[in-house]
Amino acid sequence: MRAVVFEEAGEPMEVQEVDRPEADADEIVVETEACGVCRSDWHAWQGDWDWIGVAPTPGLVFGHEPVGTVKEVGEDVSELSVGDRVCVPFNLSDGTCRYCKQGRANICERVVPMGFVPFQPGAFAEEFPVRNADHNAIKIPDGVDPVDVAGLGCRFATAFHGLVHRVDVTPGDWVAVHGCGGVGLSAIHVADALGANVIGVDLGEDKLDKAVELGADATVNVTEVEDVPQAVKAHTPSSRGVEVSVDALGVAETCRNSVNSLAKGGQNLQIGLTTSEEEGEVSLPVDNIVMEEREFVGSFGMPPHEYEEIFSMMAQDKIDPGKIVSETVSLEEVPEVIASMDDYGTVGIPVCDEF
Repeated sequence: MRAVVFEEAGEPMEVQEVDRPEADADEIVVETEACGVCRSDWHAWQGDWDWIGVAPTPGLVFGHEPVGTVKEVGEDVSELSVGDRVCVPFNLSDGTCRYCKQGRANICERVVPMGFVPFQPGAFAEEFPVRNADHNAIKIPDGVDPVDVAGLGCRFATAFHGLVHRVDVTPGDWVAVHGCGGVGLSAIHVADALGANVIGVDLGEDKLDKAVELGADATVNVTEVEDVPQAVKAHTPSSRGVEVSVDALGVAETCRNSVNSLAKGGQNLQIGLTTSEEEGEVSLPVDNIVMEEREFVGSFGMPPHEYEEIFSMMAQDKIDPGKIVSETVSLEEVPEVIASMDDYGTVGIPVCDEF
């Protein structure tokens, strides 16, 4: 079958012929209908994240935001059948550890990041396998366009889980989102659906325009202000700051700006992971965090059982992940799209839907 194959960090990827996956007893094999092209793919392609154990090896197939149709079912799989349409989280879990049993499968003790390790290939391919399928594969409601949900496996799901389950967003709160890429725009859309007043922060007018389209009430262009946190606070009542601030990028500057945009008692939601420049370490204003009782909260993916909440809100027209999809591309175009993320040029979520 055809797949986009990684050979070496920073070297161009290309479509190659690889072996078709076969389902082990607890697995399914899915024919890919759509797969989001994520900035996390760019990070892995660049060789980032070795400090957290992500080290792609030659021959790896990327792609961790897939939707598709079940083509093969392992003998121990009981909840899925050939012909079912499914999506999966990128952080595949075993369903049995203490965190899975607490409903926090996204931080499973034996979590496997799809498309980042050789024993769990991704979905920039005609077909892909899913381990522990009864636990990890989520059936898609009838009538849902696969392209519209191709970003759920990572960006939209992480933003949704973070804003709905990791911090406290209530109607009327002020929420700032620093970085209006795919996950940042998803966060803006979700925060708006929750009734918050949303401020989008970025350096690109095209991304800020998209933020407004998705529900932002105000924007801050970081190239036009001297003090980003103060510019954010200026949009809030009495310039007090925001109740929730989201760092959706993960560089040191956006992380500190996000924390410093908070009101007293506010919560920083950290979604963005760092680059090779930070290597996972960012200095923060700890004394202010202590004295103003701010919180620093992480969000990593989403457990499978929360997908039903997204599908329910979609059915009620409260959210529409498809609004964040910026373009559809073919499998042959995926390497070019990933490489173009060097300059943060993509707006929204590109989706591969031609295999």
